[in-house]
Amino acid sequence: MSGINFSYAEDASAIRAAVDSQDRLPRDKARDGSRHPEAILNFFEVAPGQRVLDLFSGGGYYSELLARVVGEQGSVLVHNNQAYLPFAKEDLAERHYQERLPNAEVIISEADELQLPAASFDRIFFILGFHDTYYHEPGWPAIDRERLLQQMFTSLKPGGIVAIIDHDAAPESDTDTAHELHRLAKRHVVDAMEAAGFKLQGSLAVLENPEDKLTLSAFDEAVRGKTSRYVLKFVKPKL
Repeated sequence: MSGINFSYAEDASAIRAAVDSQDRLPRDKARDGSRHPEAILNFFEVAPGQRVLDLFSGGGYYSELLARVVGEQGSVLVHNNQAYLPFAKEDLAERHYQERLPNAEVIISEADELQLPAASFDRIFFILGFHDTYYHEPGWPAIDRERLLQQMFTSLKPGGIVAIIDHDAAPESDTDTAHELHRLAKRHVVDAMEAAGFKLQGSLAVLENPEDKLTLSAFDEAVRGKTSRYVLKFVKPKL
């Protein structure tokens, strides 16, 4: 038994209990096979008592898992903007945060209007949405990416972690793929995050798919739900 990190073991137990909860929605459980939530939550060191921001949370797949892991002593700020709501309406209609997950607080705000309290979050999850900071068209407002990343940096506690997962694009591609394919090459994320002051701490290969050629839209039926996705862990340096 010597050498075991008991805190980590307790955190892993809380994560497993959250994933295995019988109270989760059937549509969420059906997605677990392609999303590997237990590995993801362990990689980002989610633990009871933490305060987490789920940025552009969509239908709330991760919001619910996060709320279950952090428990009564923790909380999750569940964010969406208006443009996300139509795409997530079926999931959100079943979510019923207030009744099912009272430690989840829902906010609707455009990215450029977010006012996040300083040093208030232990973790920030930004899942399948970073490419949208390069995307704009009628019905989807352009995002001041530098402002958003500064809000994230300021609101994260020193030593806190940002979780980014997104659809990968060809390594040499420019940011136009965000608009054309709803994909973004990993290097653009790393460059933007490091310019904002974050440090890349590691990556996880569990969501990579070598059969994805990275050239089809993430919404193309041939790859939808099966895109190759990078999993990046960024940390805010301690003072």
